[in-house]
Amino acid sequence: MNTVAATSPTGRTATGATRYSGVAIALHWVLGLALIGLFAFGLYMTGLPFSPARLKYFNWHKWAGMTILILSLLRIFWRLTHRPPELPAAVTRAMPRWQHVAHAGTHHLMYLLFLAVPLIGWVYSCAAGFPVVLFGLLPLPDLVGKSPELAQALKPWHGYAAYALAALVVLHVGAVIKHQFIDRDGLLSRMIPH
Repeated sequence: MNTVAATSPTGRTATGATRYSGVAIALHWVLGLALIGLFAFGLYMTGLPFSPARLKYFNWHKWAGMTILILSLLRIFWRLTHRPPELPAAVTRAMPRWQHVAHAGTHHLMYLLFLAVPLIGWVYSCAAGFPVVLFGLLPLPDLVGKSPELAQALKPWHGYAAYALAALVVLHVGAVIKHQFIDRDGLLSRMIPH
């Protein structure tokens, strides 16, 4: 991790970090790519007619969702135990207040949905009577008993939460593009592996 003196006017944190740690960078990119891939796969599989292939794809979707849940918990744990670098002072000064609020709000909502989307899917699967068996080998506990009524109520919420997360990811990527190509403030370099 690159560090500088804590009193630097360039916006570095009290710990001196100017970039995210290697673990934070790896978790960011792996989780981001996994979310995009799983969202696209979810759209594809839900459009298929009922068939053995569709059932197989739903199981793959569940496995990937549980993997994303584990990665999300790991990422949140890392974030709570390793303070991320603050925005550089020049960027902070240039951003209007609404952008600061959007920056913080988007990140908090994404973290919430990292957990909510797979958890809703897991509870829905249990309520529908379809246990989650991770990679076809490790049966996960049923979070609720079989309940067609609960399954029916939860089914759309897994999709709503997934679409909300996708919208936040698009917003996040849009902000990155703005900072990289319009503001040219170099924020992206803090999250690029090297």
